Amino acid sequence: MKLPLNIAEKLLLLVSGEKIPSSKLKHEIVKDMISEGIIHKPGKLKSTVQLADKQQLKLYLENHFAIRDLLTYIETFKKEDLLRADLVSVAADSKIKSLRTFKGFLVNSYSPTHATLNGQAITILPTNGTFNFIYDFKSFIPEQDITIVGIENPENFRHIDKQKYLFKNIKPLFVSRYPQNQSKDLIKWLQSIPNNYLHYGDFDFAGIGIYLNEFKKHLDNKAKFYTPDNIDSSIKKSGSKKRYDEQKINFDIGNIKEENLLQLLDSIHRHKKGLDQEIFINE
Repeated sequence: MKLPLNIAEKLLLLVSGEKIPSSKLKHEIVKDMISEGIIHKPGKLKSTVQLADKQQLKLYLENHFAIRDLLTYIETFKKEDLLRADLVSVAADSKIKSLRTFKGFLVNSYSPTHATLNGQAITILPTNGTFNFIYDFKSFIPEQDITIVGIENPENFRHIDKQKYLFKNIKPLFVSRYPQNQSKDLIKWLQSIPNNYLHYGDFDFAGIGIYLNEFKKHLDNKAKFYTPDNIDSSIKKSGSKKRYDEQKINFDIGNIKEENLLQLLDSIHRHKKGLDQEIFINE
């Protein structure tokens, strides 16, 4: 069992001499402390609890949770960039709090793309068959004339060199939406930099929904949805009717202002088909 942060904070109030309503201090740990006489409920109504013995509380916390300093334990738990090493130092257990050790996102490029990381100049140009993973994304700053291109599907991200013909008019840096549990890091990073964002995904209701619900609502005018020049004929020729029949619209069409996105929706409805972006990988 671990000592929850909210209970630790209330115990610290008791150490400072405060009384706390019994209703706000309900936990098995508290019951155990009461049974051992460390805290008690004074008065006939027993509506509050207070600390009975500071030294016994200190021994209890050290013996049961390896916590030597309650204040340090609380402050450590509240740290934004908490490390497992911090947890070991305050409670001898690296797993008392769930941590995302692997933060960041994948980037890819088919031409040298310049940026800074922790103030140092770097060039993004992964060796064929590899990607770069940006962990310290808060200090990752691409040159301002670079357009960040978000790719929905892994195969397109892997083979961006075969899609050069789609991005002749921009200097792109490609970022991956997958693994999906990393996407919040990607959004935070995109919000922190001035670069424009271009979303390259599937050309169906689901792909549009991902763009609007995960990216556009956070990035506003910095974000645009990418559509190839031949998208209407591509949907007509290679689109999937099953995709159109099975997918539901999970966004408000009335809020869409991008003309190319409205035209894409018109093509999807006219042909009653949706199109996977993998079709544009040029073999």
